[in-house]
Amino acid sequence: MTLQPTSFLYSLDPATSVATITLNRPERLNALTFEVYTELRDTFRALDTEPGVRAIIITGAGRAFCTGGDVQDIIGALFSRDHDGLLEFTRLTCDLILSIRQCRRPVVAALNGTVAGAGAVIAAASDFRIGAESAKIAFLFTKVGLAGADMGAAWLLPRLVGLGHATELLMLGEFITAQRALEIGLYHRVVPAERVLAEATDVARRLARGPSEAIGVTKASLNLEASLDLVSAMEAEARAQAACMLHPNFREAYEAFRAKRDARFE
Repeated sequence: MTLQPTSFLYSLDPATSVATITLNRPERLNALTFEVYTELRDTFRALDTEPGVRAIIITGAGRAFCTGGDVQDIIGALFSRDHDGLLEFTRLTCDLILSIRQCRRPVVAALNGTVAGAGAVIAAASDFRIGAESAKIAFLFTKVGLAGADMGAAWLLPRLVGLGHATELLMLGEFITAQRALEIGLYHRVVPAERVLAEATDVARRLARGPSEAIGVTKASLNLEASLDLVSAMEAEARAQAACMLHPNFREAYEAFRAKRDARFE
């Protein structure tokens, strides 16, 4: 059954197997509500096994990608919660990031504009980040009296940009330009705003044409090996690669090479 979320837009191009999620509250700079958090989490969980989906794009409508939790719909409401109620919410936000990282389909973030707070962590959790020249980014949490260690940011960022840059971004909570994000390795590339979605789509289509099983194993290994020592990582990779060698895609790549044609991966 095709996914039909109600709090954001969703589409699937059957010709390319690329699914697109578009945050669709442009009048609120795509700020997140409780409903959006929940539905995004559930959608990424479903996309892990959704038939016909081989790559995912997440982007925003209007001039922002996502500016984090909505001040009216979320922030104000949190003051009426006790500790257990607050923990329920923070676990929901973390579950969203886990659903992105645990989804075996590669996720490409098309950062069409401002990226802030929870939006910045969603971007960091994605596998690729294509930024518009206007896509400034900030992990704003300390600016509102909260820890920069939010939604897994303290795990994700050091792995993307190194401990020094991560410390600066998470402790100061200040915006950096898209060009600076590119320089430190947070963005993969920066393009004019009108080219962001096309650039992200190109990356997603290239991924979708690739061997989905092997790409999924690669993503899972990047998650797993952060907590492994070298010997354990080598054993994990040996086992993962041996399993991939039994997959039909390995044989298909070999036959395609011999026949001098493009591989047609399952």
